[in-house]
Amino acid sequence: MDSTSRSEAYAAAGVDITAGYKAVELMKSHIARTATEGVCSDIGGFGGLFVPNLAGMREPVLVSGTDGVGTKLKLAFLMDKHDTVGIDCVAMCVNDIICCGAKPLFFLDYIACGKNVPERIADIVKGVCDGCVQAGAALIGGETAEMPGFYPEDEYDLAGYATGIVDKSRIIDNKSMVPGDVVIALPSSGVHSNGFSLVRKVFDVEHADLTAPVAELGGRSLGETLLAPTKIYVKPVLALLQEVRIKGISHITGGGFYENIPRSIPAGLGAKIDRSAVRVLPIFNLIQKRGGISERDMFNTFNMGVGMSIVVAAADAEKALAVLHEQGEDAYRIGTIEFSEEKIVIC
Repeated sequence: MDSTSRSEAYAAAGVDITAGYKAVELMKSHIARTATEGVCSDIGGFGGLFVPNLAGMREPVLVSGTDGVGTKLKLAFLMDKHDTVGIDCVAMCVNDIICCGAKPLFFLDYIACGKNVPERIADIVKGVCDGCVQAGAALIGGETAEMPGFYPEDEYDLAGYATGIVDKSRIIDNKSMVPGDVVIALPSSGVHSNGFSLVRKVFDVEHADLTAPVAELGGRSLGETLLAPTKIYVKPVLALLQEVRIKGISHITGGGFYENIPRSIPAGLGAKIDRSAVRVLPIFNLIQKRGGISERDMFNTFNMGVGMSIVVAAADAEKALAVLHEQGEDAYRIGTIEFSEEKIVIC
């Protein structure tokens, strides 16, 4: 940090560049936790450098994904808790690229705020680093933009970008999917990071008591339950890829079952989901009850307790479940692939 770099005029306009330097210093110890063998640059340069290990790959393919946290951030503002939304940001990106079978390599974040409070920025980046550690990805760069007059002083936006790699011959596609294949569910940790515009409306969160215990949530508060960070599925899926041929993966985000599961299924086939098998989390029952929302809309908006679905051959289903259980995932069957004009049927 250059102690001579400061601008009184810029500060008078609402941008304190020295606060940015302090934020970087506070986040460095968190960033160091994410370092992997490919990192070959320090934070603070104009670009993040990474040398991928291509050993054993015949045709390496880079896979990229980008996303943000969305209006879930409003809960973080209301609760003044900023150290977990970074996990959501990482999860929304790496969970997408793992659907191709790609191992995440590195991550970059972007934080835009009304006022740079170094301690708050460091908390946000701590969450990003926690997510990177869970995903096995390095945080090699990012940007914090102080934008007074554009964002309120106590608010910010958070987005990220991930790059992964996969050998071309091991890219997951749906060409081998056939009727009789099994759909396996990986449980979610909660609402994850989608549908929060509806959640905020249902609970009127700006005027709700977010800290009081809620009986329907097992005594957990509404705020704690809603802020639970998105689960990162990278390591269990990578472990499964070593043992079983995966025919399709869906990251269940905005649009729920109806939008996301069909994305991994080829034409002429559809997923038949056993509604009674789906282990719906209490928060979704509460949302449906409080909002008077139809079950169809619930399954077309939220993950309903299933953060990711995986399709494998029927002969591989038990082995797949065993591998996932060894990885700490309480995975279970929720349906099968069938000949169908409808891409998904929940019954």
